[in-house]
Amino acid sequence: MNQLLKKKNISMEINGATKAIRRALIIGGLVAGSLMVTSTAFAELGEPEKEDLKFGFIKLTDMAPLAIAYEKGYFEDEGLYVTLEAQANWKVLLDRVIDGQLDGAHMLAGQPLGATIGYGTKAHIVTAFSMDLNGNGITVSNDIWAKMKKNIPHDSEGKPIHPISASALKPIVEAFKEEGKPFNMGMVFPVSTHNYELRYWLAAGGIHPGYYAPSKGDVSGQIDADAFLSVTPPPQMPATMEAGTIHGYCVGEPWNQQAVFKGIGVPVITDYEIWKNNPEKVFGVSNEWADEYPNTHIRIVKAMIRAAKWLDENNNANRPEAVKILSKSQYVGADYDVIANSMTGTFEYEKGDKREIPDFNVFFRHNATYPYYSDAIWYLTQMRRWGQIDEHKPDSWYMDIAKKVYRPDIYSVAVNELLEDGVVEASEFPDLETETGFKPPQKEFIDGVTYDGRYPNQYLEKFDIGFKGKDRI
Repeated sequence: MNQLLKKKNISMEINGATKAIRRALIIGGLVAGSLMVTSTAFAELGEPEKEDLKFGFIKLTDMAPLAIAYEKGYFEDEGLYVTLEAQANWKVLLDRVIDGQLDGAHMLAGQPLGATIGYGTKAHIVTAFSMDLNGNGITVSNDIWAKMKKNIPHDSEGKPIHPISASALKPIVEAFKEEGKPFNMGMVFPVSTHNYELRYWLAAGGIHPGYYAPSKGDVSGQIDADAFLSVTPPPQMPATMEAGTIHGYCVGEPWNQQAVFKGIGVPVITDYEIWKNNPEKVFGVSNEWADEYPNTHIRIVKAMIRAAKWLDENNNANRPEAVKILSKSQYVGADYDVIANSMTGTFEYEKGDKREIPDFNVFFRHNATYPYYSDAIWYLTQMRRWGQIDEHKPDSWYMDIAKKVYRPDIYSVAVNELLEDGVVEASEFPDLETETGFKPPQKEFIDGVTYDGRYPNQYLEKFDIGFKGKDRI
């Protein structure tokens, strides 16, 4: 018996040593190929340096990985004791991460990039975890929809054929201009996915969404605009449109479906139809925080990967439970039915026109959690296209910024820890030994333009509307 125990202990020591060696190689970047650690040389993953944490979020369904990691005990499994706190708006959220009031937050994918390059508040923010794909929509008021419908083809049942091009909106915008009235639309933040998706959709339909000129002191984004875009906090979108201040908006859920339930507007397109499986939110921390608390950071990413997996597993079988959690006042706080309308694999356009969109909200499938450099570069191209980056940058600059902000090296350590823990399978992730951080060229955009993140300037040249080359105000 003693001999058996001795052999077992020796075996455990060998396995532990093997695991430690493997982890050290992973952390040193030797297993992950090109995914080298760029700023922090992690030691073997130990206990979290900071256990009590506060994370911020905005009341949107795509904050779900945070809520699930908390409710399912995944944070506690990592020795982390987390408080989740809703924030008033995206600027307040970012400022509180920068000044240390928040340890990290649910962020717009463009926020770490915008902050790091100094558009708005200057601060080095990093992300090692992508929170979701898709999840947004563009909604217009009932009055605008009634006018748009005349320009949209319908199927044999009389339903509008999707996706709906902004060309159906163009005559209405032109009529506003002729009458000397502005056509106003809302988006949630200047460096938000929503801003870029709304601009992309409008421009693809021949409607100019306007330029920024920060070097000239004009950050309105409305220079040369046909449609005037301005910031409105997500939960206020429906009421702002109902009041007539804006004629439409781009926002995440549940605020498109809320317009349907309230009978005040119609979602005309989802971002899934603008750019299939587009990256949406990330989990962001300051670079200084990441350097100070490397073990804590890895453990956060581990917990959130598990939460994302839970949200998507078994063909979204857990979504009804997730909706129940999100409907709590401390999270999203909208009615269960409103959140379920999109979260459970459907999406309602006109009242009664509910269609199957199983990938409207994706948290884990399609490598949704991986922080791809090519995703970062796409956001940077849109900043350049609309003048937030107001001078030409070489392709190498885009790559340098992507590597500075997006941290697949940290993500890879978290995944390998989860593999060692036996709670995930290697087949559920990209091959971390060969992954370059770039998705293959993506073709599923509403305008048919192909995006290859390795050639950002070549990509910008493909658009009729937008800055390219040496263009500037």
